[in-house]
Amino acid sequence: MSNDRFQNNEPDDADRLEQALPDGPQADREIGVDANDAGEAASARTGEATADAYGRGEGVGEGQEVQGLSQGQIVWSRFIRHRGAIFGLVTLGLVILLSVLSMGIRPIPGLWRVQEITSGDVIDGGRPTLSVPGIGGATGFAIGANPFGQDSLGRDYFAQVMLGVQTSLLVAFILGIVALLIGVTVGSAAGFYRGKVDMALMRFTDLIITLPVIVLGAVLGALVSRVPLRIGAGPELTASIRENMPVMLAVALGCILWTGLARLVRSEFLTLREREFVDSARVAGASDWRIITKHMLPNAIGVIVVNGTLLMSAAVTLEAALSFVNFGIGPPNISLGYLISDNQGAFSTRPWLFWWPGLFIILIALSINFIGDGLRDAFDPRTKKIPSARAMAKAEKQLVASRGAASAQSNGATAVQSNGATAVQSKEDAS
Repeated sequence: MSNDRFQNNEPDDADRLEQALPDGPQADREIGVDANDAGEAASARTGEATADAYGRGEGVGEGQEVQGLSQGQIVWSRFIRHRGAIFGLVTLGLVILLSVLSMGIRPIPGLWRVQEITSGDVIDGGRPTLSVPGIGGATGFAIGANPFGQDSLGRDYFAQVMLGVQTSLLVAFILGIVALLIGVTVGSAAGFYRGKVDMALMRFTDLIITLPVIVLGAVLGALVSRVPLRIGAGPELTASIRENMPVMLAVALGCILWTGLARLVRSEFLTLREREFVDSARVAGASDWRIITKHMLPNAIGVIVVNGTLLMSAAVTLEAALSFVNFGIGPPNISLGYLISDNQGAFSTRPWLFWWPGLFIILIALSINFIGDGLRDAFDPRTKKIPSARAMAKAEKQLVASRGAASAQSNGATAVQSNGATAVQSKEDAS
């Protein structure tokens, strides 16, 4: 091709460029380049693009906020901005702190004056001695000897409620751990291996789902409470089994509440197993166990943590329901549901015996739910907070003000350059 061009005497690129340039002095033919001017123009174009993107709500600043942060730091920064999650975390922390400081953790005693639940004299009909200004005509704050009142046997109700809070939280924690272990194991195996393994595990999961939870929980609770009689245990073993009844009930309930988590983990693993990093690990010779534990589980941790918190919240209400129908935790242990069930005959005469256990059940369940909502929003990058109309109006005002300031600065710079050029021209004319 080039030989033909030379044979036909066609001009090369330099000759054609020389012919295209107009005739004249060399200075007139050169293309002037002002580096400073080009930089200002580029900066102005970048600023305009950024301002337009900010005005459209493209989320330009969101990428800058998480730049250089690890996944854990990003999740934590999103979590602490969730008001409901912070409220739940603070509330749950205060409830745990109150119960631990007041009644202690065996064998460490607490700070409350009543550490053993014993009967005594009923004072003032067992009314609560706690007074708060503005409630019930009280003029000052006072705790008194029995802030939550007394039951029909003269036992301090504050100590019983705090012990019930500890028992309910223990059941929720153990149930959540057991359900997480079973659900994650079944779901990950079904989603990773698929085929016959998936078919067998999911059909077993469907079988557990069809069983009514409250009925099955009642049956398990009744069996746990009758274990000493079934095995013919002696007095010491019977007392030990009954003291550990909350742990046994939590394990039994955890064995039936893992089904929802297993299905969610399975769906996550079905998606993750098709990703490139899993194929790379398999080509590199990694075993199935390493692929599941090191590569896939960390990417599914969001679903696991969120649903684990929701399971704990459900455990609190389920334990209260089972104890209320006398199929849950019983003496010598105390739970919030047991307190409501034990004092159900005094609802019309001493309603505070229902208020305090019910209040703490609501606080614990709502707090765990709020924490779960915050974790869900923190782990899911697709969840974005929609700004309110007031926030949008404020952002629009700031945008207009910033554009006005930039325009004024640009006009000022132009005016200074113009005045300088006029002064130079005046001096030249004067000379």
